[in-house]
Amino acid sequence: MTTVFYARVSTADQNLDHQITQAKQAGFEFDEVVSDHGVSGVSTRLSERPEGKRLFDMLRHGDTLVVRWVDRLGRNYDDVTDTMRLLLRKGVIIKTVINGMTFDGSTNDPMQGAVRDALIAFMAAMAQAETETRKAAQKAGIEAAKQKADKYRGRKPTYSREQFKLVQDMLSGSSTISEISKSTGLSRQTIYRIKDKPEASEKALTMWGM
Repeated sequence: MTTVFYARVSTADQNLDHQITQAKQAGFEFDEVVSDHGVSGVSTRLSERPEGKRLFDMLRHGDTLVVRWVDRLGRNYDDVTDTMRLLLRKGVIIKTVINGMTFDGSTNDPMQGAVRDALIAFMAAMAQAETETRKAAQKAGIEAAKQKADKYRGRKPTYSREQFKLVQDMLSGSSTISEISKSTGLSRQTIYRIKDKPEASEKALTMWGM
């Protein structure tokens, strides 16, 4: 019987050595380490990952699979529950480093099986909920950063760079403000702003990437 530690390292700030050390500190010993790097647990099922596929082929009846937590197997409810139940039917024992959970498919007691399946479902749901919460937080953070950036850039110019150049060319000639407004479609107020503050007007265009 073999004990395998599986780790999924999806981002640069995650560390395989840290996951291994954490498992050993929790008292786990394993014969082999299998890991997937740069793989999303949301969009890629365990069976579709390069090392995840090898893990399925490797594990046999009586073997033990150790994972940091069920989110290493996946962050999608259906994927996690399907994967765990498949492995349990295969006779593999699954253990988690966090909370020291043990899932064994060998029980014939229907009540124990129901409790085990309910716990698997709950943990899988938690893994997906954490992902959705993280995504929502990231989206909110991006939106907040965007709003902050927009505030820093000030009001978006109502004129394009082409209009800005045309206004400057016409101002250097004999055109009146009214004539420039009619030619460019810009308000007199905008033209006066470009006339009185040309550097600030051009800087606004640059700040907005226009």
